[in-house]
Amino acid sequence: MANIYELRRYGKIAFLMASAAVAAVFLYFSNGLIRDLSAVERERMQLWADATKEIVASTMADDSGAGTDIDFLLGIIQSNTTIPVLLTDSDGNILQQRNFELPEPDETAALGLPSTPGNIEYLRRKLADLSGSPNMIEIEIAPGVSQYLYYEDSTLLRRLSVFPYILLLVMLSFIAVVYFAVLSTKKAEQNKVWVGLSKETAHQLGTPISSLMAWMELLPDMGVDPDTLVEMNKDVNRLSTIASRFSKIGSAPAMTEADINTVVGEAVGYMSTRISPRIRLSCTPYSDTLPVMSCAPLLEWVIENLIKNAVDAMDGTGSISVSIGATPVAAYIEVSDTGKGISRKNHKTVFNPGYTTKSRGWGLGLTLAKRIIEQYHNGRIYIKQSAPGAGTTFRIDLPRNLRLR
Repeated sequence: MANIYELRRYGKIAFLMASAAVAAVFLYFSNGLIRDLSAVERERMQLWADATKEIVASTMADDSGAGTDIDFLLGIIQSNTTIPVLLTDSDGNILQQRNFELPEPDETAALGLPSTPGNIEYLRRKLADLSGSPNMIEIEIAPGVSQYLYYEDSTLLRRLSVFPYILLLVMLSFIAVVYFAVLSTKKAEQNKVWVGLSKETAHQLGTPISSLMAWMELLPDMGVDPDTLVEMNKDVNRLSTIASRFSKIGSAPAMTEADINTVVGEAVGYMSTRISPRIRLSCTPYSDTLPVMSCAPLLEWVIENLIKNAVDAMDGTGSISVSIGATPVAAYIEVSDTGKGISRKNHKTVFNPGYTTKSRGWGLGLTLAKRIIEQYHNGRIYIKQSAPGAGTTFRIDLPRNLRLR
C-alpha cells in the first residue's frame, strides 16, 4: 500500500512539474517575441536619430540643405506616433519631445517643444527615469557636439510585456481549478466507497452477532462456567459496539455531552487487557470533569486505533501513555509511545488513505480517525512530535462547550 501511495504522490509531482514546464516554455517564447519587438523599436529610434542628425547637419550647412531631402527626413520623424521620445543636448537640456501625454495643455505640443512649467517638470522627471535605462542613443552632430535621444517602450510593447504574465496567471488558475476539481471528485468517490464498505460491514456483522447473543442466553443452561460467560459476553457486546460504529460512518452521528475522562478511560481500560503485558499502558485524566460534545463510541474507536498503532510500532515492549488536558477553548488528548517513530515528511501522509507501513491492513485506520475527529467533532488530529527511533505523540483537539453545527 505504501508503494501505491508513493506512486500517487509522484504522479502529483509529475503533474505539477509538467505544468511548470509548459508555463516556462510559454514565458520563454513570449519573452523572445518581446525582445524581438524591442529590437525593432530600437532600430526605428536609430533611424529617427539618423534623420535628426541629417536635418541638423543640413541646416548647419552653407547650402541650406541643398542635396538633402528634408521632407523625407521630416516624414521619418513624424511617422513615429507610438514611441515617446525626448531629445536633449549634451548638457541635458530638453530640445524636443514627442508622444508624451503631457499633464497640461501645451500650445507648442505640435512643435514638440515643452513650454508650461508643469510640462517641463514632467518631462524632466521622465528624463531622469530614462537616464538610467538602455533606451538611449547618442547622436553625433559634429566633432565634439552630441545630442541624446531617449525613448520609452511603446504602449503596445508595454502591454505585450504584461500580457504573457496575465495569460500565465489565467492558465495556472485554470490548471489549479481542474486539479482541485479532480481531487474533490476523487475524494468524494473515496468517501462513497468507505461509507458503503462501513455500512456493508455493519450489515454483515449484524446476523452473526444476533446469533451469538442468542447462544449466550442458552449457554448457562448448558453448564458453561459463569466467569467464562462474563468474558464471552463482553466480547459479544464489543462486537455489537463495533458494528454500531461502522453503521455510523457516512451519516451524522448523535452528539451528546460527555466527560472526556470517562470516554477515554473506557477505551484505555478495554485495550489494557488486550495488549501484551510487556507493554505498559497508562492514562492520566484531567484534574476535573471535562465535558465535550461527542459521539462516545466513535471517539473511543479513535483512541483504540491510536493505541493499536502504537502497539504495532513497538517490538513487543515499551510504553504507551494517554494524557488528557485542556486549554481555554479546547480539550486535548495525547497518545504517546516509545515506538519506531515517523519521519517528518510523513507526518501528514499517515492520514492519507492507503498509507501503511504494515504488511497487512488497508491503511484506513488513521484516515477514518481523521474523518471522525474533524468532520464529526469539529476538532483536529495531528502528529505533535515524532522522529525515527524517538517515538510518536498524536494529539487530538476537541472544542469545549461548543455545540456542533
